[in-house]
Amino acid sequence: MEQVFDADEVRGVLHTPEHATGDGLVLTHGAGSNSNAPLLVSLSRAFCDAGLTVLRYDLPFRVVRPSGPPHPAAAARDREGVLRAVEALRQRAHGRVFAGGHSYGGRQTAMLAAERPGLVDGLLLLSYPLHPPKKPDQPRTGFFPEWRTPALFVHGTRDPFGTLEELRAATQLIPARVDLLAVEGAGHDLRQAARMGGEILARMLF
Repeated sequence: MEQVFDADEVRGVLHTPEHATGDGLVLTHGAGSNSNAPLLVSLSRAFCDAGLTVLRYDLPFRVVRPSGPPHPAAAARDREGVLRAVEALRQRAHGRVFAGGHSYGGRQTAMLAAERPGLVDGLLLLSYPLHPPKKPDQPRTGFFPEWRTPALFVHGTRDPFGTLEELRAATQLIPARVDLLAVEGAGHDLRQAARMGGEILARMLF
């Protein structure tokens, strides 16, 4: 069942499974999108069919403005939005709770998890933006050594925000269990992964 969710300062859609496992996932979007992004919708439905309670939600910057990118100065507020989503889901899923997001949303989720070890049981990072396109000298890895939460990276082989080789090297900085699922031919939008819900879930449930 899917229903609009607007509570606990969180806005999105709640996917409630017919046969719940007790586990749950909060999932959010990238800088240019919202919680209705086709990738998020497809994966949320696949995970729900497998028994997870899924809350796909809008980050605070998107709640404030229906379009346009986030402001770097407001990133901390977006991380607070991730925290509120996790807390809201914990009231509805009493097993393991995972958190994830696409691109910017995944990065903010990972940064929050590094700040708060034990907040969630695992991370799902779709197209982690390792660096700006064509700027590998500006890595977004400063917090990696503080990262203690297991994570699955799902990454396209044609993602300009980081090659698979760059991502593999960067994850060596993370003192937690990490896995990388490569999506052949996919760019940063990771469109091809929309049909990979079962495979992603199998790798995500460490």
